[in-house]
Amino acid sequence: MRIIAGEYRSRILKSLPGDNTKPTQDKVKEAVFSHLGTYFDDGRILDLFSGSGAVGLEAVSRGFTEALLVDKSHEAVRVIKENVASLKAEEYCEVWCMDYHSALTKCGAEERQFDLIYLDPPYRMQLGTELLKEIVEKNILAEKGTIVLETALDEDIVIPELFVAYKTAQYGKTMITYVRKDLL
Repeated sequence: MRIIAGEYRSRILKSLPGDNTKPTQDKVKEAVFSHLGTYFDDGRILDLFSGSGAVGLEAVSRGFTEALLVDKSHEAVRVIKENVASLKAEEYCEVWCMDYHSALTKCGAEERQFDLIYLDPPYRMQLGTELLKEIVEKNILAEKGTIVLETALDEDIVIPELFVAYKTAQYGKTMITYVRKDLL
């Protein structure tokens, strides 16, 4: 696993051993960032279910100035911190070891908002609709922000009122759904 573009381009990241996590494939990461914009001048990303931190660190490499990397696994958080340290990106990254519900609740209580929220829950949990609903309830998506939801192809997603899924893309058994506030 590696950083694809930006300041940390080609830097190798550690990943979790075993098959308990499914890292976002490089082709999916590249497609997502090509759609969102290749480079950024600023921005805040929430990388929920962060695993190794690869998506959040890719965003920082491309110009995001704040990344909140969240995973409930202590082993994953150890790997995330090692990857952040190897890139010397500590000033841009905050790492939380907690479950998604606690993290979203904390973000809401602290009135944090993000320009990009990347959601890659374990496919077997079928959490897409629940996650979108919590993000709306806790008001953590910035006004012109984007949610990128990575799910299994067969997961049915219900988009909350006042939000719109404006693009979907399929990569093998993975579906990427892009969601934003309906600004019409």
